[in-house]
Amino acid sequence: METAQLQNDKKGLGDLLVGDGILTAEQFQHALREQSLHGNKLEHHLLKLGYVDENTLACFVARQYQIPFVYLSDMEMEQEAIDKVPVKTALELKVMPMYVLTNEITVALADPSDLSVINKLEFITGLRVNPFVALKSDILNAISQYYHHNDQEMPSESMENSLQDSIEAFNSEYETDENLEILHEQEEASISELKKAVDDAPIIKLTNFILKDAISKKASDIHIEPFEKTFRIRFRIDGVLKTVLTPPHYLHPAVVSRFKIMCDLDITERRLPQDGRMMIKIEKKAVDFRVSFLPGLFGEKVVIRILDKSDLILDMRDLGLEGKALEWFEKAIHSPNGMILVTGPTGSGKTTTLYSALTTINTEDVNIITAEDPAEFNLEGITQVQMKEKIGLTFPTALRSFLRQDPDVLMVGEIRDLETANIAIKATLTGHLVFSTLHTIDAPSTIIRLINMGIEPILVASSVILVIAQRLLRTICRNCRQEENIPEETLMQLGITREDITGGKCYRGKGCDACSNTGYKGRVAIYEVMPMTKSVKELILKGATTAELRSEAAQAGMDTLRVSGLKKVAQGVSTLEEVLRVTVGEEE
Repeated sequence: METAQLQNDKKGLGDLLVGDGILTAEQFQHALREQSLHGNKLEHHLLKLGYVDENTLACFVARQYQIPFVYLSDMEMEQEAIDKVPVKTALELKVMPMYVLTNEITVALADPSDLSVINKLEFITGLRVNPFVALKSDILNAISQYYHHNDQEMPSESMENSLQDSIEAFNSEYETDENLEILHEQEEASISELKKAVDDAPIIKLTNFILKDAISKKASDIHIEPFEKTFRIRFRIDGVLKTVLTPPHYLHPAVVSRFKIMCDLDITERRLPQDGRMMIKIEKKAVDFRVSFLPGLFGEKVVIRILDKSDLILDMRDLGLEGKALEWFEKAIHSPNGMILVTGPTGSGKTTTLYSALTTINTEDVNIITAEDPAEFNLEGITQVQMKEKIGLTFPTALRSFLRQDPDVLMVGEIRDLETANIAIKATLTGHLVFSTLHTIDAPSTIIRLINMGIEPILVASSVILVIAQRLLRTICRNCRQEENIPEETLMQLGITREDITGGKCYRGKGCDACSNTGYKGRVAIYEVMPMTKSVKELILKGATTAELRSEAAQAGMDTLRVSGLKKVAQGVSTLEEVLRVTVGEEE
């Protein structure tokens, strides 16, 4: 039975090599004859005959046994794992300990077919073995490097050379393919194992590294995503997602549980979505993180929003507003009553704009109350209320309570329904200044959205005093910025001339280490600011379309998002491609 199983495995390896064109059928049969005459492994004869090299053979052996292949030169071994396996054992078994996680040790081995190696390692270490396949030469080099560094007594070179090339036959207690496959089967970890794993140094180091790296790279979000056989971590930097790390797949449950514990959430609940928050001191500053857990087909996806107050811009002049747009905005926020609406997609900087406005008017004689979901930053001197729908604290109920708190200024995180809109408008009509947000593509369509929600046009015209639409535009990296020649025809199609560009030049980033070879570093906002002039109000009462409102606002001096973006190109701040990307669908 044991011999037959071994022979089946050999045929399996040969079939793979022949099937992929690495061996011819004749070469395979020749190697089998040599094995029959002289014994030893099939792999030994394939190498001796020169039919395959060590690297190719190792990759196919890993494929045969469904075990990952690893280049040890790309890895850094953990001292804890090295201490678990004596150097003589490592040389005898041709294994290199890599790292330890809870009750499991990951090792690189040259031949996965010898289960006695795994049995011996489990007996010596008292841990379950998680095997990887590596080149035998890589393993010996790693042993020499790490154990010598560890000051363990290394055997002489003659001892290394005298180690047998052949291995023991399979242990009859095991069935090779099934057992090896089970070692890598990603089963749902038990709660007790997770509780132990999240306190292990490697997991703590990994989660801390993820957070610190995201902060250092100025990421706005961290995405932790499990798939069937992979596990990736992406950062959203300057509005664009980028893969930064692909840890071993089996670490995912422990990483997720670690973040749940940091958020004081239930690690036993893995079937329902959960939301949490945590505050961590990183590099002498406190950073807030908003964390969302979502069950997926292959585990929970985690998205972490980074709320770094040190990056919060509270001076309106630093936001990117300029000229008439800044003048209109400053005038509106100092109005005694009325509604100011900020619109744009998620992640377009609406909260920053609102916080900047509130900070500007936050004085001792003004009572400001906000209803937020969630409250992203703490603003000194402002009463901020976190919405909690589970207990009935919603935007409408909060607004009703606010009106009994003698407010001067109210901020509603988002107008999501007719009830919230009606209460907000009622507040403006009773002498309050109200700030809020909507999700629309531009400023004129915000008016139509309110009317479509059920608000009477006369109420919209009498309550709304200003609408701002905004986007975030990636800025050219100053470290690698270089001049770019853009054809006149392209400029003319976009409504801009060479004379409109500062110095008659356009720029783009070549790509460097400072910007991770993207050509962009940082972002700036572009705005479409629409004041409610008398003519605009008259059009609203007449039932005007979005296009008619846009045309009238443009005549009053409003720059569209596209025009605002092109001004950034003219100033050498961004590129035409970036403006077109963030204003796609906008009318010129």
